[in-house]
Amino acid sequence: MLIKWVQTLGLSLLLMVSAHADLTIEITQGSEGALPIAIVPFQQPVTGAPTQNVDQIVTSDLARSGRFQPLPVADMLSRPVQPNQVDFRDWRALNVENLVIGQVDAKGPGAFDVSFRLYDVYRGEQILGYTLQASADELRSTSHRIADLIYETLTGNKGAFDTRIAYVTSIADQTGKPTIHLRVADADGYNPSSIVSSSDPIMSPSWSPDGQKIAYVSFENGRSSIYVQEIYTGAREKLTSFKGINGAPVWSPDGTKIALTLSKGGNPDIYIMDVRSKKLTQLTSHWAIDTEPAWSPDGRFIVYTSDRGGNPQIYRVEADGGKAYRMTFEGKYNAKASYSPDGKQLTLVTRVGEDYRIGLMDLRTRDIRLLSTGDLDESPSFAPNGDMIIYATRNKNRGVLAAVSTDGRVEQRLVLQAGDVREPAWSPFHQ
Repeated sequence: MLIKWVQTLGLSLLLMVSAHADLTIEITQGSEGALPIAIVPFQQPVTGAPTQNVDQIVTSDLARSGRFQPLPVADMLSRPVQPNQVDFRDWRALNVENLVIGQVDAKGPGAFDVSFRLYDVYRGEQILGYTLQASADELRSTSHRIADLIYETLTGNKGAFDTRIAYVTSIADQTGKPTIHLRVADADGYNPSSIVSSSDPIMSPSWSPDGQKIAYVSFENGRSSIYVQEIYTGAREKLTSFKGINGAPVWSPDGTKIALTLSKGGNPDIYIMDVRSKKLTQLTSHWAIDTEPAWSPDGRFIVYTSDRGGNPQIYRVEADGGKAYRMTFEGKYNAKASYSPDGKQLTLVTRVGEDYRIGLMDLRTRDIRLLSTGDLDESPSFAPNGDMIIYATRNKNRGVLAAVSTDGRVEQRLVLQAGDVREPAWSPFHQ
């Protein structure tokens, strides 16, 4: 790699422990005042019952957001399925503010209708209700969509449960020889698949805006190259393999360009490649190291890391070229910045003493607020709704992933069942 710039509630809720989950998600800090909600077990069809439990998936999604406190099923006074079975007095007695009921109906071999209703308990009225069609293979995704709808209705922000994450893992065999995998999984750690496996390093995954492709760096044959790979077909294309550094690819918001770092001119600089024509345009030209580009949501600007001021700091330049402006002045190390989806903040890695932490910069005030507490936290990536940031850290001498809400009130740890994990990237919303 070019340079490795380089009130707690005491919750310890372990979620999603399953042979089908690649990552185990542990809530290490939840939001004080999390919203009390009850998700009643959904009615299942008598025959042709699905293998996925929709209400449990919805419950897990809302719980791991840290913003909801689901009522345990054992504490429920009743378990209604139909609207006429709901007695709001039962739920008020339990101090539940919102109630979800639903059912799964078989509509043929491997086909289901999933219906749910969301109620405001204290107003005694329905505030949301849908029926969604799903195949057996789509039930997990449909469950995540239900959680997204509930989340958006109750928080005012779009949910991101029905998204995915990409990450790099290193798993050693019995002889200690590691195999590197670029994996994609659901945001809750389920349905993992390796899209690339290699004995050589893989790094810097970046999602295309449509969520269909990933650009990444591979060191096959002993040199760095940038590839773009289609997730579902496995087809891949080599974009660059110049002498020296080929690194840090990142897609433009419209998917027509990729910003990247190349040293083919003798020094690491930022370039922009037109994805269709493969034409390269050099964006920076400086004796310093310029790397780790990231686009603004409107595509007008690119921020990047440069040590042109004597140590790594964040700079910004217009995507069409022009003068570079320094963005960070606090501290001697700020790197790996990326924009929030609304373009109002940057997440970055900042050095505090001898530790590297995840920070959040307000672009209006330029203030940086620390969000993590580790000693080697890196590679932050925003959720597509801007509510959470996923990043890489260390725990008990293992590489793990962690996530923190942008207000700092909710923290999670995502632990791979085997090996080390690093370099996470959160997907865009499904299109």
